[in-house]
Amino acid sequence: MIRTQNIQKSYVIGEERVKVLHGVDLEIQPGEMVALTGSSGSGKSTLMNILGCLDKPDEGAYFLAGEDVAQLSEDELAVIRNQRIGFVFQTFNLLPRMSALENVGLPLMYAGETNPQAKAREALTTVGLASRVDHEPNQLSGGQRQRVAIARAIINNPAIILADEPTGNLDSQTGLEVMDLFTELNRQGRTIIIVTHEPEIAAYCHRQIKMKDGRLLEDNRLLENVQPAGNGPL
Repeated sequence: MIRTQNIQKSYVIGEERVKVLHGVDLEIQPGEMVALTGSSGSGKSTLMNILGCLDKPDEGAYFLAGEDVAQLSEDELAVIRNQRIGFVFQTFNLLPRMSALENVGLPLMYAGETNPQAKAREALTTVGLASRVDHEPNQLSGGQRQRVAIARAIINNPAIILADEPTGNLDSQTGLEVMDLFTELNRQGRTIIIVTHEPEIAAYCHRQIKMKDGRLLEDNRLLENVQPAGNGPL
């Protein structure tokens, strides 16, 4: 599903060009649940942005479902970001003056659908928030806000979900409950890639890839994913 070849990326900071990724080769199969780990500055979020078609590499190739991403137009990339990949961020990225229902329905509105409410309600029910559809973000807990963000990510039924530190703003127990939800979404067949620096979060994943200084340092595949004890309900 995902294949990169010799991905390299650098940014200009002030008068200096800083190399962030140094020739990353990676393959991720459909249905995998993968943790990208590493310390701050290791390049994991930069790699995530490239996998999500939010950024482009300076060199190398990225193939998504067999397509060379570099050959796609901006309109085609926008369709991929809207329909084929769901995004979940540490800071939730919800619009404050919109209800949970309206926030979740935004991807459908961007795709031109005029009546997204039914699908938005279904997505919120999937993440356990059927009773919170009319609440605005400031009326929700951190865990509930992240569930709204996950509902928004899955509303177009994407094959891939990319989550960048999705538990970073949550307490430990709420973070585990959110990971239970990701685990269930993975069981339904979605490919999930999670950027995290927390070992207990990475432990949920079938595969753990550790990055250091813009390179893949370790790639561990677990035969059986053993979930931590004390998981909360979905």
